[in-house]
Amino acid sequence: MTEENKKILERINAYAENTLGEIDPQKVQVSVQLEKLKPIMEEIAKEKGISLEDMFILYMDLQSEASCLTQKKLEDSLQDLNEGTDGMPLLFR
Repeated sequence: MTEENKKILERINAYAENTLGEIDPQKVQVSVQLEKLKPIMEEIAKEKGISLEDMFILYMDLQSEASCLTQKKLEDSLQDLNEGTDGMPLLFR
């Protein structure tokens, strides 16, 4: 992830924390969540000279990439725990 993309994601996520509050993302449709993020995405899209649709796609791509990185870090940390044990390994699915 480029530094510029990282800043975009951080900016949107900071806005989301303030705007979405305590909603449960598992229970609220993605379309509703994205609609609430529309103002910040419009602002960034305008600054970057891209369409709102491209901004939505970029955001979804960045979120997916960040999620994969977080998942990989978790798997790596569990692997480190497994290496130090002689007993049963921790399983990760």
